[in-house]
Amino acid sequence: MENNKLICKACGNDSFSEGKLDGYAVLRPVDKVFSNGSPLIFTLCQNCGEVASIKAEKPHKFTSSK
Repeated sequence: MENNKLICKACGNDSFSEGKLDGYAVLRPVDKVFSNGSPLIFTLCQNCGEVASIKAEKPHKFTSSK
């Protein structure tokens, strides 16, 4: 998680957790059909479930290889 203090935009809470979306629901590059892609990491409010951020666990999968 980030070092700066997050405040939920929906409820004002300041307690957050992380969750991972992976398996068949990975994020894949548009131009790379056979890429394994990357799981997504969600940072969400522990009080109301509002998602504060979504990031790729493996961002290097989206760099262009030339």
